[in-house]
Amino acid sequence: MLGLLLALLLGLSVAGIFQGIRMYRAEAKLPGDLALALEVGSTRVSRADSVIDRLGMRFAPTVLRLMGPKRVDQKRRKINMAGNPGGLTIDRYAARRAVYGIFGLVCGLSFFANDVPLFGVFALVFGLFAADALIWQAIRERKDVIERTLPDFLDVLAVVVSAGLGFRQALDRVAEKYEGPWADELRITLRQMDMGVSRRQAFEELRKRNASEQVSQFVTALQQGEELGAPIADTLIQIATDMRRTDAQNARRRAAKTIPKATMVTLVFMVPATLILIVTGMFLGSSTDFATIFSGR
Repeated sequence: MLGLLLALLLGLSVAGIFQGIRMYRAEAKLPGDLALALEVGSTRVSRADSVIDRLGMRFAPTVLRLMGPKRVDQKRRKINMAGNPGGLTIDRYAARRAVYGIFGLVCGLSFFANDVPLFGVFALVFGLFAADALIWQAIRERKDVIERTLPDFLDVLAVVVSAGLGFRQALDRVAEKYEGPWADELRITLRQMDMGVSRRQAFEELRKRNASEQVSQFVTALQQGEELGAPIADTLIQIATDMRRTDAQNARRRAAKTIPKATMVTLVFMVPATLILIVTGMFLGSSTDFATIFSGR
């Protein structure tokens, strides 16, 4: 039965590879943002991801319809918060979810049919959440990078503003010298202002694209300073100081939460294992004949 299962999985894999090659060579019409992502090249889309996207692109509209407009908007916002990792778009997400879902369902049913329920559950969970795992990881990493970069960026921006440049020109000048997620966010904000969006609205959009408390703090303090007429350089320095203070408080809070966890791990795993080693060593070192003891002779 196990050989039959392996043969079935091998056959599905080979059929999927040939189907992917056929679809890759065919001039099939792609959805708009999916076509754009695939045309960018390997710097954004890996070859494996490109094959998966082309396999699932025919099912993407169906997946989006099943999700509904509200969930599609929420997922699009999550993808934007993740910074579109690897050129990810909502259509590419739907294509991957279709491929992973079908793969997980087929493998899960095969494992359940062969009385391997644990692997079956793992396969179903993989099919349900594999497409979202990349987004969750990217959001967390992007948030950490932005929160580490923001205080230093504000210090440099305050120096440039103090040198006499206007806030808009200083923001543009400093953003050119930075790389990474925060620089990308600033370029989007500057582009929006160039297109006629007000500074307040552009920074509100910046807040919505980032689930970071420090970014929200930056936007709020900047808007309050603008309303009250406070000097922008002093406002930026104060924001950076507050962020570093908040960072230190969060670090102490995380350290305080780590101590009980470490103590629990020590008590549950290390102490019993150490006791077992000590007791075993004592018995082995005592040269006791356990066969005689248990036989009662």
